[in-house]
Amino acid sequence: MRSKRVIRRIGDWPPHHRRMRLDRLNEPVLADTMAVAPSDPPPSPPADRLTPDLDANIASLRNKLQHASDVVFRPLVALSDKRGWIVYVDGLSDMELIDAHVLESLIQAQPQVTDPSRPLAVTLSEAAAEHVTTAGIKPVHTLSDAVESIIVELQVVLFLEGSGTALALNAGGGENRAISEPDAEAVVRGPREGFNESLRTSLTLLRRRIRTPDLAIETMQLGTYTQTKVALCYIHGIADTEIVDEVRTRLKRIDTDSIIDTGYIEEFIEDNPFSPFPQIQNTERPDVVASMLVEGRVAILADGSPFALIAPINFWGALQAAEDYYERFPIVNLIRWLRYLFMFIALYLPSLYVAITTFHQEMLPTKLLLSIAAAREVTPLPAIAECLLMEITFEALREAGIRLPKAVGSAISIVGALVIGQAAVEAGIVSAPMVIVVAITGIASFVIPRYSFAIAIRILRFGMILLGGTIGLFGIIAFTIVIIIHLSSLRSIGVPYLMPVSPLTNKNMRDVISRPPHWAMRWRPIETSKPNRQRQSNTMAPAQRMPRGKRRI
Repeated sequence: MRSKRVIRRIGDWPPHHRRMRLDRLNEPVLADTMAVAPSDPPPSPPADRLTPDLDANIASLRNKLQHASDVVFRPLVALSDKRGWIVYVDGLSDMELIDAHVLESLIQAQPQVTDPSRPLAVTLSEAAAEHVTTAGIKPVHTLSDAVESIIVELQVVLFLEGSGTALALNAGGGENRAISEPDAEAVVRGPREGFNESLRTSLTLLRRRIRTPDLAIETMQLGTYTQTKVALCYIHGIADTEIVDEVRTRLKRIDTDSIIDTGYIEEFIEDNPFSPFPQIQNTERPDVVASMLVEGRVAILADGSPFALIAPINFWGALQAAEDYYERFPIVNLIRWLRYLFMFIALYLPSLYVAITTFHQEMLPTKLLLSIAAAREVTPLPAIAECLLMEITFEALREAGIRLPKAVGSAISIVGALVIGQAAVEAGIVSAPMVIVVAITGIASFVIPRYSFAIAIRILRFGMILLGGTIGLFGIIAFTIVIIIHLSSLRSIGVPYLMPVSPLTNKNMRDVISRPPHWAMRWRPIETSKPNRQRQSNTMAPAQRMPRGKRRI
């Protein structure tokens, strides 16, 4: 039927066209499927592809790197009779390694008989790779790859006469800061090592603590001009794949000129950039990163920054220090309760003092009220202005102590606070109780382990003071409700910020207000480790005391 319909359509065609059309219709279907289309011409080689002409390759590379005066071009005679060049960045390569494992090996190498059945370029690159004794060798075929290996990967690139393939050799080095203890996260008991600015060293410290092939490390380059190498770390089989995919997507979405520190990355990937609370934790301690990875979280490290980012986090983790898991749990719980107490003191004490002395004097005992009234009798400023003046002065002294050299900073912050506070009291500008309140508040803010979280408390404290001094306790309560609503709606990589309290998860509540002993911490956090929640077996409790008759003497 199909042939008849086609014949009717082409009935008006000339006879020879009809025969051609009918012949095609009578061909087997397999013949049409087996018909071979004309092959496309082979793709032309890239314009920047390396050629066997050594001088042309070096001239083109010099043209591409004409603005980089720290790139060194060093000629040599390799394999006894072949001219060559090595190109590297001065100061970022290990000169001893280049001398011993590249130059000496190639210059002293004996000529080898090349296989006439193989291209000369292949045999030359293979011979050079056999004689070079560096650990990492990678073939390079284009000028763009050569520039990336030299500038971005900080490798040494070897060019040989007669070979269209260069060799990128791992000979990176240069000066790096030694591994030392982090100043901002010092502990009494625990490891003393901290990350430094070398990504390779930081990953080595991390791998030393997590020796499993499931530790996944994905590297990428961010920043158009800086080409900063960034590593995404997680443990395969523990970390939630949705969280890992979300972090990876946010990292790959970054399109900017420069990434100088992980602080740049933090602002690009956090959920709510306008919140005062940090949604991503930063740390210099490899042991903290390792413990977070084992819980199913994700870490981000960047070359040039000693701070690693950890996500997702929650509100309660900001009041937990690394030392909480190295000391015995009764001591840890006492210290942790102390942190919670002083967090509330740092947030509420100045505003409560201002609100009570201004609007709610009846809440104070009579003797305390008379003492405060006698101290404030000579002060010309209202309580709210007095408190703001002292808080701003204290913050300025704290900032000055951080920016000044260590030998001077501590003396300035302590002596300045004592001198200014005493002078202000004697001059009658502020009252002595206000100096005591501000001093206790400042000490309380130092108890919070996480610096970024302590800054958030300090920012919110000024809002509490303003509302407490203008509305009283009603303003403090209203501002507290606003903070709780904000924390309830906050997310860290999509995970609720108040979890496991809101939404309530009973199994994870053990390590919030207090820490149980390690043998009782059987489960990982459900919000980060859905694939593998069990941390250990339920038979890890210490054995009971031996009966009296079986005691060992």
